[in-house]
Amino acid sequence: MTQRVDLATVMDRLAIDAVVTGYAVAVDDGAWTDYRALFTADGRADYRTAGGIEGPADEVARWLSHTMLLFPVRQHLIVNRRLDFQDFGGYPGDRARVRADYMNPMRLVSGPDTAGSGDAGSNGRPTAPNFVSGGRYAFHLRRTDGGWRIRDVTVHEKWRNVPDPLTAR
Repeated sequence: MTQRVDLATVMDRLAIDAVVTGYAVAVDDGAWTDYRALFTADGRADYRTAGGIEGPADEVARWLSHTMLLFPVRQHLIVNRRLDFQDFGGYPGDRARVRADYMNPMRLVSGPDTAGSGDAGSNGRPTAPNFVSGGRYAFHLRRTDGGWRIRDVTVHEKWRNVPDPLTAR
């Protein structure tokens, strides 16, 4: 490869990393317009292994916008990113695959059971139990006129820790 191809590949890696990071930030911040903008026009998302739905990015964004109301505090940690480009004889193509592990701690919305528990956080308000899950994302991306976009993403949830309702009080 030439230095020019190497530089273009580095730039592509940085751009793809920004898309994956943008995905986590959009979900965590509830920025559903930003979430949709990360996908190709025919982009899809599959959350079935985490108890969710699979479908076009617009449909999944609507579902997420309602579902995530249960978790007013969210924080995706996406790590161990492995990026593979489509290979045209040593030259990268317009498709890429990213496999990345995640851990996603979330705070459940406070309900009547936790509000009366007497367990107050540092702000004096009752705390709600945590919900944490982990697994791996599989992103398939395409280069478009607007830059790299997600063609599809699949969540492979490997584990979750849900509080015991009796100990969460």
